[in-house]
Amino acid sequence: MGYIQEARENHVKKKVEEALRSKMKQKALKQCEEYASKYAQCASGRTLSVVWQCRKQAKELNECLHQFTNDAVLEEMKREYTLQQDVKGPLRA
Repeated sequence: MGYIQEARENHVKKKVEEALRSKMKQKALKQCEEYASKYAQCASGRTLSVVWQCRKQAKELNECLHQFTNDAVLEEMKREYTLQQDVKGPLRA
C-alpha cells in the first residue's frame, strides 16, 4: 500500500471517528437531558456565581455524561461501525 493511499485511509478513519464522537455526544446529551435541564435552570440569570451555586447540578450532569461519553463507549461504537462496514463489503474507488 502506498503512502498516499494509506494517508487517505487514515483521513477517512479520522472523519469516521469524528462522526462517531459527535453521535456519541448527541446520544449522551439526550440521555442526560434531565440533568442538563436542572443545570440550565440553576445557571439561568447567573454569571460568576454559577461556579459555586450550581456545583451540585454540574457534577450530576458531568457524571451522567461520562457514562455515555467514555473511551469504552467509543470503542464499542467503532466496533459496531466496523461490523456494519464488513457486512456491506469493501468500498471500491
